[in-house]
Formats: sequence, C-alpha cells, structure tokens
Amino acid sequence: MSWYADEGLVGIRRDLHRHAEAGWKEFRTTALVAEELERLGYDVALGPDAVVPEKRLGLPSDDVLAAAEDRAREAGAPEAYLERMDGITGAVATRSFGDGPVVGVRVDMDALERDESRADDHRPAAEGFASVNPGEMHACGHDAHTAIGIGIAREFADADGTDEGFDGTLKLFFQPSEEGGRGGLPMSETDHLDDVDLLVALHVGLDEETGTVVTAYEHPLSNAKLDVEFSGAPAHAGGAPNEGRNALQAASTAITNLYGIPRHGDGVTRVNVGMVESSNAQNVISERATLRVEVRGGTADLNEYMLSHARRIVDGAASMHDVDVGTSLYGKTTTFEADDEAATLVAEAAAGLDAVTEVRPRKEFGGSEDASYLIRRVQESGGIATYVGIGASNVAGHHTAEFDIDEESMRIGVDTVVEALRSF
Repeated sequence: MSWYADEGLVGIRRDLHRHAEAGWKEFRTTALVAEELERLGYDVALGPDAVVPEKRLGLPSDDVLAAAEDRAREAGAPEAYLERMDGITGAVATRSFGDGPVVGVRVDMDALERDESRADDHRPAAEGFASVNPGEMHACGHDAHTAIGIGIAREFADADGTDEGFDGTLKLFFQPSEEGGRGGLPMSETDHLDDVDLLVALHVGLDEETGTVVTAYEHPLSNAKLDVEFSGAPAHAGGAPNEGRNALQAASTAITNLYGIPRHGDGVTRVNVGMVESSNAQNVISERATLRVEVRGGTADLNEYMLSHARRIVDGAASMHDVDVGTSLYGKTTTFEADDEAATLVAEAAAGLDAVTEVRPRKEFGGSEDASYLIRRVQESGGIATYVGIGASNVAGHHTAEFDIDEESMRIGVDTVVEALRSF
C-alpha cells in the first residue's frame, strides 16, 4: 500500500510541508511520489533515468546528500525506491490511454534553504505541520505543486480511453531543484520530452487571490548564478602584510566592479552579489574569500552578456591582487514565450469551473524559472506549452518564513489542468 494511498491533496501537501527537502535532497518526496504513481498504474523513471546526472548544477557535497538520504529513510521513504534513485532525485511518470496526443505536466518538488516561522499565527506551526527539518522550508508552494501533480495523476488513472475520458499519453515531470535554477536543464535534456505535444507548467500563489487563474505567465528573466572562490596566501597583517596575497581584497574589488557592468541597450539586465564569505581573524591577511553572484537578462543573449562580463571582472580582480580564482556555475535558467493555443486551452478550462472567479490572460513573470528549459525543449520539438498561475491567497510573500497558501487552490489547479489536457 502506498504511503499516500488514503491521503487527499491537503494531507499530501501537509506531509510534504512537514518534511521539507531542499534542492537535490528530495529523496523522501521523490520516493513517496513514485510509490503512489506506480500504485496508480504509471511507469515511473527515477533518478538517473529522470534527469541527465552530469548536467546537474549546484550539487551539495556527497556527505550532505548521503545525510539527506539517511534522513529520508528514517522518515519513511521506501527503501526500494531509494535504491532505484541511486542518489539522484526526480521522477517522470508515464501512462498511455490510447493513440492520441502526448500531454505533459511539470511540477517542482524542492523546498528553500531557510527556517520556517514558529509564530502562533503561522498556520503550519499552529496546526502541527511546520517543517521538522532545520534550515529547510516550503516557502514557495512546491509542496502544493507536488500534491497537484499527484491529483492530476489520480484524475487520469481511471480514464478508459473512451470519448468521455482521454485517448492519449500523460507524462508527469516531478522536477527536483528548481530553486537556484539547478534541475530544469538536466531534466529537459532527457528523451522524455521528445514526443510531448502539449506541456503545462504551473505555480500557486504569486500574489493572486484564490479563484484567479493566469493562463500564461511568460518572459521570465534568463538567469545565471556563479560561485566564485578567490585563493591567496595568509600573513600577519601587522608584522608582515607584504608576505600575504589578500583574497578578501580581490573579492571586494570584484564586488564593486560587478555592480558597474554597463546595462545593455537591448533590454533588461541585472546583477547582484548575494553572498560573501571570508572566515578570517582580523589580524590575518585573508587567504580565501567566496562570492555567490547572480546575473539576469531579459533574453538568453543578454544573460550571456552579463555572465561573460562577470567572469571577466572576477578574473581581473584576481589578477590585480595576485590571487587565484575559480568559478563554477551554481544554476542557470532561460526564458520563453507561451503559445496562444495552450493559453486558450487553459482559459477555456478555467472558465468552466465554478471555483474560478477570474481568468487572466498573459502576464510577465518578473523573476526567473527553470521550467523554461522544459517549455523551450517542447516548443523546439514542435509542441506547444504554457506556464499557468493558480491564485492561492498567500498570506506572506514567497520565500519568507511566514509563507502559506489557501489549500483550496490545489483543487482548482488540478481541475484546470486536467480539463485543459483533456480538451487538447
């Protein structure tokens, strides 16, 4: 019997919320999702069969991953599924109901690396389903997305291929590590997307009220996150400063100059240094300093413009201060434009639901989203796609310690997507 067999959407969402797992650590989530989907008759590809392992970005250390897998095991993840995952999270579920079109749904599963509020007015804390994992919290609604994915799978599971059901193939993409833009690219480069005719991705909340459906979020900013490490040589800052090579000084130079990258005339460009670290005594020349840099662009080309300038600047700062520098890509996203036909299918499906009070057309995304890689892959192969917003009356902003959703939104999400897919 599946862990989730007797649970509704709310129960599943709350269980996932309580056991929040950050990117590439979603072992319990993946295992329990796979167990339920196989109970429903889906063929499930796991881990290295769901993503291209060597394309993964921003991986935690082996020790961190091993500890996360052990934690999942202790929290009830079925051993058979953990073994099949081979240390890699993510799942793609497929079930054929006939010879019709191939339709797909992409949902993300990961939590954020932050602590959750324990305040009395924070419902998950008050009702006993706040995260039990320190430093990990579902502060963006991916727990609801995963539950919606299971809900969609259940709606199709009894389809019999007749005119009243669905005569095509359904693929469900349970993507790991969306936060930081780390999991979309490796999932998009599998062959699971080769034959998808229609792909729907979705997100709850986004500051829309429950009952509102946005048929096509689009034009997210392309994004790249760069980890930078400057390596110098230590020395006594008072006695022999000339013998050191100051990694922190190089990092400081890089920070100043990164913010000075010229903005591009062809569109939006952004840069930010979000993390700086140099653990060092005040009387020692710093031998190591790290940065996490983020650049964005309104197009993939503009993002590359920003990324190339960022790399040039950190190399120059290292040369100026006679230190070494290494960089690695922590995460990356691209951008997309939704297809009219896909957005129309969603609009017509949502308009027919009593629980939907407002259907909104296209809307600029504003941030970044690595579903963009899956969407573009489908479009490049001749299919169509859109990214749907499901209002959820979120009581606090995304990525905050107080984030929560109206759980009624999950049923709206399931029903909207199911009707859109069946009408294709």
